[in-house]
Amino acid sequence: MRMYLSSFRLGEHPDRLVALLGGVGGAGVAGMPIAVIANAIDDRPAEVRAACVGSEFVVLRELGLHPTEVDLRTFFDRPPGEVAAVLAGFPAVWVRGGNVFLLRDALARSGADGVLVDLLRRDAVVYGGYSAGACVLAPDLRGLERCDDADAVTEVYGRPVRWDGLGVLDHAVVPHVDSPDHPESALLAGVVADYRARGVPHRTLRDGQVLLVDGERVAVV
Repeated sequence: MRMYLSSFRLGEHPDRLVALLGGVGGAGVAGMPIAVIANAIDDRPAEVRAACVGSEFVVLRELGLHPTEVDLRTFFDRPPGEVAAVLAGFPAVWVRGGNVFLLRDALARSGADGVLVDLLRRDAVVYGGYSAGACVLAPDLRGLERCDDADAVTEVYGRPVRWDGLGVLDHAVVPHVDSPDHPESALLAGVVADYRARGVPHRTLRDGQVLLVDGERVAVV
């Protein structure tokens, strides 16, 4: 299992992402396709959403990668084999931040949640992402409503909120902690306090930091 989980955007260690990607098939990363999942920002106006996706493309191309958006809305309420067939063509995915509850529901409604978990467990994909893209991997999402609007799932998708995470990690990830330049840093300090009070296992990341998972090796850098 290989994951590059950043607090904000690429973080301070994009070379570590390149190293993880280079381990796939023993090849270099030049021109390597990477799927970009940006459904955490489905609540934004279409032109704003497109600009945000474009900014992800820019930084990924600077690493030599070839990004393509996989919009999970295309696969809503379709057989999970359809999204599985598409994701199978990518050795890596990049999951953008935004609203973790929107992201979780989009993953479930498209069937991509089970597909990604299976690919990760078979070490058939490198999972990269930040903020909500990291948070969604936890066993449970309760507490994050202090920061992200859980009601957005009903407002945008017309569905009840899901509180379960993907369960890839055995702990929660709290990004943007001790990051005064990030507007949500104080809110996420409240999430940390809540987790501590409830005894919820978690790791905190300040902006710039990355949680790296490479097989049995796990480190925050």
